Amino acid sequence: MPADRRRPAELEITSPANPRIKQLVAMRRRRGREHSAVTLVEGRAEIELALSAGVRPQTLYYCAELSAAEAGRVVTAAVAQGAEVVRVSRPVFEKISYREGPDGLLAVVPAVADSLDRLRLGPSPLVLACAGLEKPGNLGAILRTADAAGVAAVVAADPVTDWGNPNVVRASKGTVFSVPVASGTSAEVLDWIEASGLQIVAAVPDARQLITETDLTGPTVIAVGAEQTGLPGQWQERARARVRIPMFGQADSLNVSTSAAIITYEAVRQRMQAPDLNSGRPVR
Repeated sequence: MPADRRRPAELEITSPANPRIKQLVAMRRRRGREHSAVTLVEGRAEIELALSAGVRPQTLYYCAELSAAEAGRVVTAAVAQGAEVVRVSRPVFEKISYREGPDGLLAVVPAVADSLDRLRLGPSPLVLACAGLEKPGNLGAILRTADAAGVAAVVAADPVTDWGNPNVVRASKGTVFSVPVASGTSAEVLDWIEASGLQIVAAVPDARQLITETDLTGPTVIAVGAEQTGLPGQWQERARARVRIPMFGQADSLNVSTSAAIITYEAVRQRMQAPDLNSGRPVR
Protein backbone atom coordinates (compact mmCIF):
# COMPACT_ATOMS: atom_id res chain seq x y z
CA MET A 1 0.00 0.00 0.00
CA PRO A 2 1.51 3.42 -0.94
CA ALA A 3 2.89 5.29 2.04
CA ASP A 4 0.70 8.36 1.45
CA ARG A 5 -2.60 6.49 1.52
CA ARG A 6 -4.43 5.60 4.73
CA ARG A 7 -7.83 4.18 5.41
CA PRO A 8 -9.90 6.54 7.59
CA ALA A 9 -10.58 3.91 10.26
CA GLU A 10 -6.95 2.83 10.65
CA LEU A 11 -5.08 3.20 13.91
CA GLU A 12 -1.44 4.20 13.78
CA ILE A 13 1.36 3.21 16.18
CA THR A 14 4.79 4.79 15.92
CA SER A 15 6.33 3.91 19.30
CA PRO A 16 7.89 0.48 19.96
CA ALA A 17 7.04 1.06 23.65
CA ASN A 18 3.30 1.04 22.96
CA PRO A 19 1.51 -1.52 25.23
CA ARG A 20 -0.06 -3.25 22.23
CA ILE A 21 3.37 -3.77 20.72
CA LYS A 22 4.69 -5.24 23.96
CA GLN A 23 1.71 -7.61 24.01
CA LEU A 24 2.46 -8.71 20.44
CA VAL A 25 6.08 -9.46 21.33
CA ALA A 26 4.86 -11.54 24.29
CA MET A 27 2.77 -13.66 21.91
CA ARG A 28 5.94 -15.11 20.41
CA ARG A 29 6.08 -17.24 23.55
CA ARG A 30 3.74 -20.17 23.92
CA ARG A 31 2.40 -18.96 27.24
CA GLY A 32 1.46 -15.62 25.70
CA ARG A 33 -0.32 -17.25 22.75
CA GLU A 34 -2.23 -19.68 24.92
CA HIS A 35 -3.25 -16.94 27.35
CA SER A 36 -4.69 -14.86 24.49
CA ALA A 37 -5.85 -17.85 22.36
CA VAL A 38 -4.25 -16.40 19.24
CA THR A 39 -1.61 -17.14 16.62
CA LEU A 40 0.71 -14.72 14.84
CA VAL A 41 1.00 -14.99 11.06
CA GLU A 42 3.68 -12.93 9.33
CA GLY A 43 4.16 -12.50 5.61
CA ARG A 44 1.89 -11.82 2.64
CA ALA A 45 1.88 -15.38 1.28
CA GLU A 46 1.16 -16.93 4.67
CA ILE A 47 -1.62 -14.47 5.46
CA GLU A 48 -3.22 -14.93 2.05
CA LEU A 49 -3.20 -18.71 2.49
CA ALA A 50 -4.77 -18.36 5.94
CA LEU A 51 -7.48 -16.10 4.52
CA SER A 52 -8.19 -18.51 1.67
CA ALA A 53 -8.53 -21.31 4.25
CA GLY A 54 -11.30 -19.36 5.98
CA VAL A 55 -9.32 -17.83 8.84
CA ARG A 56 -10.81 -14.56 10.09
CA PRO A 57 -8.02 -12.32 11.40
CA GLN A 58 -8.60 -10.19 14.47
CA THR A 59 -5.99 -7.55 13.67
CA LEU A 60 -3.67 -6.82 10.76
CA TYR A 61 -0.52 -4.78 11.37
CA TYR A 62 1.22 -3.32 8.35
CA CYS A 63 4.15 -1.07 7.65
CA ALA A 64 3.80 0.91 4.42
CA GLU A 65 7.56 1.47 4.26
CA LEU A 66 8.22 -2.27 4.10
CA SER A 67 5.15 -3.37 2.16
CA ALA A 68 5.08 -4.09 -1.55
CA ALA A 69 2.25 -3.06 -3.84
CA GLU A 70 0.50 -6.39 -3.21
CA ALA A 71 0.01 -5.49 0.46
CA GLY A 72 -3.06 -3.45 -0.41
CA ARG A 73 -4.81 -6.62 -1.56
CA VAL A 74 -4.12 -8.30 1.78
CA VAL A 75 -5.33 -5.27 3.75
CA THR A 76 -8.52 -5.11 1.73
CA ALA A 77 -9.19 -8.83 2.19
CA ALA A 78 -8.55 -8.62 5.94
CA VAL A 79 -10.90 -5.64 6.30
CA ALA A 80 -13.57 -7.57 4.39
CA GLN A 81 -13.25 -10.28 7.05
CA GLY A 82 -13.80 -7.74 9.82
CA ALA A 83 -10.18 -7.29 10.89
CA GLU A 84 -8.93 -4.20 12.66
CA VAL A 85 -6.10 -2.58 10.67
CA VAL A 86 -3.17 -0.96 12.47
CA ARG A 87 -0.54 0.99 10.57
CA VAL A 88 2.89 0.94 12.25
CA SER A 89 6.23 2.63 11.72
CA ARG A 90 9.26 0.71 10.51
CA PRO A 91 10.90 0.57 14.01
CA VAL A 92 7.66 -0.82 15.42
CA PHE A 93 7.34 -3.49 12.74
CA GLU A 94 10.95 -4.51 13.13
CA LYS A 95 10.23 -5.08 16.81
CA ILE A 96 7.17 -7.26 16.27
CA SER A 97 8.59 -9.14 13.26
CA TYR A 98 10.01 -12.62 13.87
CA ARG A 99 11.53 -13.23 10.45
CA GLU A 100 14.42 -11.97 8.37
CA GLY A 101 13.53 -9.66 5.51
CA PRO A 102 10.01 -8.78 6.72
CA ASP A 103 7.47 -7.61 4.15
CA GLY A 104 5.54 -5.39 6.54
CA LEU A 105 2.48 -7.58 7.16
CA LEU A 106 1.59 -9.41 10.38
CA ALA A 107 -1.83 -10.74 11.37
CA VAL A 108 -3.24 -11.84 14.71
CA VAL A 109 -5.62 -14.75 14.12
CA PRO A 110 -7.53 -17.16 16.38
CA ALA A 111 -5.50 -20.04 17.78
CA VAL A 112 -5.30 -23.13 15.59
CA ALA A 113 -8.00 -25.60 16.65
CA ASP A 114 -6.32 -28.93 17.41
CA SER A 115 -8.70 -31.28 19.22
CA LEU A 116 -8.80 -34.86 17.99
CA ASP A 117 -12.61 -35.01 18.06
CA ARG A 118 -12.77 -32.26 15.40
CA LEU A 119 -11.08 -34.41 12.74
CA ARG A 120 -13.35 -35.81 10.05
CA LEU A 121 -11.85 -38.59 7.93
CA GLY A 122 -12.94 -40.06 4.63
CA PRO A 123 -13.31 -43.79 3.87
CA SER A 124 -9.62 -44.50 3.19
CA PRO A 125 -7.65 -41.63 4.71
CA LEU A 126 -3.94 -41.10 5.03
CA VAL A 127 -2.86 -39.44 8.27
CA LEU A 128 0.59 -38.33 9.43
CA ALA A 129 1.39 -38.75 13.13
CA CYS A 130 4.43 -37.01 14.61
CA ALA A 131 5.50 -38.35 18.01
CA GLY A 132 7.58 -36.03 20.19
CA LEU A 133 9.01 -33.85 17.42
CA GLU A 134 11.15 -31.11 18.96
CA LYS A 135 11.85 -28.76 16.06
CA PRO A 136 9.09 -26.43 14.83
CA GLY A 137 10.77 -26.28 11.42
CA ASN A 138 10.35 -30.02 10.92
CA LEU A 139 6.70 -29.88 11.92
CA GLY A 140 6.14 -27.01 9.50
CA ALA A 141 7.89 -28.83 6.65
CA ILE A 142 5.73 -31.91 7.30
CA LEU A 143 2.63 -29.72 7.02
CA ARG A 144 3.78 -28.47 3.60
CA THR A 145 4.12 -32.08 2.43
CA ALA A 146 0.71 -32.94 3.89
CA ASP A 147 -0.92 -30.03 2.10
CA ALA A 148 0.70 -30.89 -1.24
CA ALA A 149 -0.22 -34.57 -0.96
CA GLY A 150 -3.79 -34.02 0.22
CA VAL A 151 -3.22 -35.79 3.53
CA ALA A 152 -6.35 -35.99 5.68
CA ALA A 153 -4.71 -34.73 8.90
CA VAL A 154 -1.46 -34.26 10.76
CA VAL A 155 -1.50 -35.25 14.42
CA ALA A 156 1.15 -34.30 16.97
CA ALA A 157 1.57 -36.76 19.84
CA ASP A 158 3.28 -35.55 23.01
CA PRO A 159 4.13 -32.31 21.19
CA VAL A 160 7.10 -30.26 22.34
CA THR A 161 5.79 -27.21 20.49
CA ASP A 162 2.33 -25.94 19.57
CA TRP A 163 0.76 -25.44 16.16
CA GLY A 164 0.77 -21.68 16.66
CA ASN A 165 4.53 -21.45 17.12
CA PRO A 166 5.68 -18.71 14.70
CA ASN A 167 8.38 -21.02 13.33
CA VAL A 168 5.78 -23.72 12.61
CA VAL A 169 3.64 -21.16 10.78
CA ARG A 170 6.65 -19.85 8.84
CA ALA A 171 8.08 -23.27 7.94
CA SER A 172 4.64 -24.50 6.88
CA LYS A 173 4.20 -21.47 4.60
CA GLY A 174 0.79 -21.05 6.20
CA THR A 175 -0.42 -24.59 5.47
CA VAL A 176 -1.04 -25.08 9.19
CA PHE A 177 -4.34 -23.39 8.33
CA SER A 178 -5.17 -25.54 5.28
CA VAL A 179 -4.39 -28.98 6.74
CA PRO A 180 -6.54 -30.35 9.59
CA VAL A 181 -4.30 -30.75 12.67
CA ALA A 182 -4.67 -32.17 16.15
CA SER A 183 -2.63 -32.75 19.29
CA GLY A 184 -2.75 -35.12 22.24
CA THR A 185 -0.74 -37.45 24.38
CA SER A 186 0.52 -40.62 22.73
CA ALA A 187 -2.08 -42.61 24.66
CA GLU A 188 -4.88 -40.33 23.44
CA VAL A 189 -3.69 -40.37 19.85
CA LEU A 190 -3.19 -44.14 19.77
CA ASP A 191 -6.69 -44.69 21.16
CA TRP A 192 -8.10 -42.30 18.54
CA ILE A 193 -6.27 -44.17 15.78
CA GLU A 194 -7.70 -47.50 16.96
CA ALA A 195 -11.21 -46.08 17.26
CA SER A 196 -10.91 -44.62 13.75
CA GLY A 197 -10.00 -48.01 12.27
CA LEU A 198 -6.59 -46.94 10.98
CA GLN A 199 -3.47 -49.08 10.61
CA ILE A 200 -0.19 -47.67 11.89
CA VAL A 201 2.84 -47.83 9.65
CA ALA A 202 5.86 -46.99 11.81
CA ALA A 203 8.93 -45.44 10.20
CA VAL A 204 11.91 -47.12 11.87
CA PRO A 205 15.46 -46.99 10.42
CA ASP A 206 16.34 -50.59 11.43
CA ALA A 207 13.12 -52.18 10.18
CA ARG A 208 13.44 -55.14 7.80
CA GLN A 209 10.47 -54.26 5.62
CA LEU A 210 10.92 -51.63 2.91
CA ILE A 211 8.28 -48.94 2.51
CA THR A 212 7.92 -49.93 -1.15
CA GLU A 213 6.90 -53.44 -0.03
CA THR A 214 4.11 -52.11 2.22
CA ASP A 215 0.47 -51.63 1.22
CA LEU A 216 -0.45 -48.02 1.96
CA THR A 217 -3.76 -47.92 0.11
CA GLY A 218 -5.96 -48.65 3.12
CA PRO A 219 -6.83 -46.33 6.02
CA THR A 220 -3.32 -45.59 7.24
CA VAL A 221 -1.37 -43.55 9.76
CA ILE A 222 2.28 -42.93 8.90
CA ALA A 223 4.05 -42.49 12.22
CA VAL A 224 7.40 -40.72 12.56
CA GLY A 225 9.40 -39.89 15.66
CA ALA A 226 12.00 -37.41 16.81
CA GLU A 227 15.36 -37.59 15.05
CA GLN A 228 17.38 -38.17 18.22
CA THR A 229 15.16 -40.70 19.98
CA GLY A 230 13.10 -42.19 17.16
CA LEU A 231 9.56 -43.47 17.40
CA PRO A 232 8.58 -44.43 21.00
CA GLY A 233 8.17 -48.10 21.82
CA GLN A 234 4.43 -47.88 22.43
CA TRP A 235 3.97 -46.73 18.85
CA GLN A 236 6.07 -49.53 17.45
CA GLU A 237 4.21 -52.10 19.55
CA ARG A 238 0.86 -51.05 18.15
CA ALA A 239 2.03 -50.69 14.56
CA ARG A 240 0.70 -52.97 11.84
CA ALA A 241 4.05 -52.65 10.06
CA ARG A 242 7.54 -51.34 10.85
CA VAL A 243 9.12 -49.98 7.68
CA ARG A 244 12.27 -48.31 6.45
CA ILE A 245 13.38 -46.20 3.51
CA PRO A 246 16.20 -47.71 1.40
CA MET A 247 19.49 -46.00 2.26
CA PHE A 248 22.93 -46.69 0.77
CA GLY A 249 25.21 -44.05 2.30
CA GLN A 250 27.02 -43.69 5.61
CA ALA A 251 24.33 -41.75 7.49
CA ASP A 252 22.00 -43.89 9.56
CA SER A 253 18.88 -41.74 9.18
CA LEU A 254 17.22 -38.97 7.20
CA ASN A 255 15.75 -35.71 8.41
CA VAL A 256 12.31 -36.54 9.82
CA SER A 257 10.47 -34.18 7.47
CA THR A 258 12.29 -35.73 4.50
CA SER A 259 11.37 -39.23 5.68
CA ALA A 260 7.74 -38.23 6.12
CA ALA A 261 7.68 -36.77 2.61
CA ILE A 262 9.17 -39.88 1.00
CA ILE A 263 6.75 -42.25 2.71
CA THR A 264 3.77 -39.97 2.07
CA TYR A 265 4.49 -39.84 -1.64
CA GLU A 266 4.96 -43.58 -1.79
CA ALA A 267 1.40 -43.74 -0.44
CA VAL A 268 0.29 -41.22 -3.07
CA ARG A 269 1.95 -43.29 -5.81
CA GLN A 270 0.22 -46.47 -4.67
CA ARG A 271 -3.15 -44.79 -4.33
CA MET A 272 -2.97 -43.16 -7.74
CA GLN A 273 -2.40 -46.61 -9.24
CA ALA A 274 -5.17 -48.31 -7.27
CA PRO A 275 -8.26 -48.76 -9.52
CA ASP A 276 -10.73 -47.65 -6.82
CA LEU A 277 -8.65 -44.73 -5.56
CA ASN A 278 -7.27 -43.08 -8.68
CA SER A 279 -9.89 -40.37 -9.13
CA GLY A 280 -9.76 -36.99 -7.41
CA ARG A 281 -7.39 -36.32 -4.53
CA PRO A 282 -5.59 -39.59 -3.84
CA VAL A 283 -5.22 -39.84 -0.09
CA ARG A 284 -8.11 -38.23 1.81
